[in-house]
Amino acid sequence: MAESDGKEKIKWTTTIIISSSLKSYEVAAALENRSHKVRYSDSVENGSIIFSLSGVAFLLMDARECFMSAEETFLAKIEKFINIHQNSFLVLFAALHGPEEWKLMFRIQQRFLGSNLRILPVHNTVNAINLMCTIAKSAPNSHRQRSPPNHT
Repeated sequence: MAESDGKEKIKWTTTIIISSSLKSYEVAAALENRSHKVRYSDSVENGSIIFSLSGVAFLLMDARECFMSAEETFLAKIEKFINIHQNSFLVLFAALHGPEEWKLMFRIQQRFLGSNLRILPVHNTVNAINLMCTIAKSAPNSHRQRSPPNHT
């Protein structure tokens, strides 16, 4: 029989704004299944997921789609995204992160060096959801610790 240490696990939930373009994707269903308040929006960048209370935004992109499109097309999309969201992450999906995928990430990093963009290489939806939720969950605490006191 397991002993209780008197601490109850509190399930973390938040409000998430998801691009309407992701409505039929597994990632949106997975977030809804975690009891988050999910709102779909046509006014956010296609492929984006925004944890509004945490101030964290994620842009989901598939590495294969990047390979099939012109480099300037997906780089322009990333640039628009990071210009809107201060705390931004590119979630790059690939079943296998081989040499081509690493070259792609390197090109993106070179292009946005010095910006607020961080790249998260992920293999599947579960991996992506776990990373996004972990980052969003920890973001408010890190902001509070780093924020200077308000002396007005």
